[in-house]
Amino acid sequence: MTGETQDFLVLGINHNTAPVLIREKVSFPGNQDGSITRLLVQTQDVVECIILSTCNRSEIIAVVADADSSAENLINRISEIHGVNRELIRPYFYVKKGPEAVEHLFRVTSSLDSMVLGEPQIVGQVKEAFRRDAAANTTGPLLNRLLHRAFFTAKRVRTETGIALSAVSVAYVAVELAKKILGKLEQREALLIGAGEMAELTARHLTNVVKKPIRIINRTFENACILASQFEGSPESMENLGEALSSADVVISSTGSCDPIIQFSQMKTVMRRRRHRPIFMIDIAIPRDIEPEVNDLDGVYLYNIDDLQAVVDENIGERRIEAQKAGRIVDQEVRKFMNWTTSLEWAPTIVALKEKFEEIRINEITKMNGKLGSLSAAERESIEILTKAIINKIAHGPISFMKQSIKTKKINQHVDFVQRVFGLDEFVSGTEREEIETPNYEIDHRN
Repeated sequence: MTGETQDFLVLGINHNTAPVLIREKVSFPGNQDGSITRLLVQTQDVVECIILSTCNRSEIIAVVADADSSAENLINRISEIHGVNRELIRPYFYVKKGPEAVEHLFRVTSSLDSMVLGEPQIVGQVKEAFRRDAAANTTGPLLNRLLHRAFFTAKRVRTETGIALSAVSVAYVAVELAKKILGKLEQREALLIGAGEMAELTARHLTNVVKKPIRIINRTFENACILASQFEGSPESMENLGEALSSADVVISSTGSCDPIIQFSQMKTVMRRRRHRPIFMIDIAIPRDIEPEVNDLDGVYLYNIDDLQAVVDENIGERRIEAQKAGRIVDQEVRKFMNWTTSLEWAPTIVALKEKFEEIRINEITKMNGKLGSLSAAERESIEILTKAIINKIAHGPISFMKQSIKTKKINQHVDFVQRVFGLDEFVSGTEREEIETPNYEIDHRN
């Protein structure tokens, strides 16, 4: 990628490659201050690094000297940090390098790699990971540029496609349906039964629309406490189910119970206590948590997963069509970014070429000072303009020759040829990377 042979690397596991039993072993919940990222960036050949850790993925996005060795070194370091056998976790990791790593990050940030296609949370999670690790000084100019382009790509995807317009998860549809039945939910009482993955996703959507703390009931009280702590909810024991149903406006149940946990007779008593005040109930469990006869009670609006799945299926089809458009946007942005990284190869040589031509120009004008003494200020300015135009036209040929290497993929040969022909060794060696990080003559990556 650059003269220093640095490359982009993504190393990770996600919901497609590893079960939750493995994902939880290599997650990074204790990295709020970036301390674990600082440990990883000390790994051999790792130059810059951030950690993205969500319930569905743990990924390391890095700039490295050697992608293959760095990936294995990082897996060793992760194994040490988590105290888990390396051979247990290694088969679940994927390794993406160079353009493939860039494409993966752009797709993740644009929610094209999410469990729920087009979900909006991931871009915020990536931004938070970047903010945290930038503050921990584990990022540098290449990762900074990469992440900013990832956010730009995600914004293009969300504004130029309809990928986020249709609900695609049962949990999201459930919450949206509750809003349609009951109206605004800000001051409504919400009860969530269950503490598994679907319950967590439902809680995530509920907290966006319900202002009061969500009551969370689970057969294992400890699990209810864990989920409640994530969303500032109120954990309850299963013994309080009757009382909780009496005060709830919205009930969403998603447990792994083999038998109904809310029976007709119990709910009949609850509704008398409520004086048949409306209650919206969604049963997204398989087998069902709520006896279907409950829907016959006055004031009860009961929906099961089959009622919601048709909406989900229809909207997934719409999002998949939009995802194709989003994929084309990602492809465009990956090409632009990789062109920019390629420009870092020839940028020092262009700087050196222009410096040498300018040095020649100034030396030759200086030699002519005695003969130019009779010229007016306006005439001297004209000579300046003329000579600068001449060297710019001369420089245009070799500069275009090097830029053509993007198409021919012969960057090293083209750059080496120009350096040898024009004798630029001393000029190139004196050009610092910071000076050419975003040169004026870089390939245009604007839209």
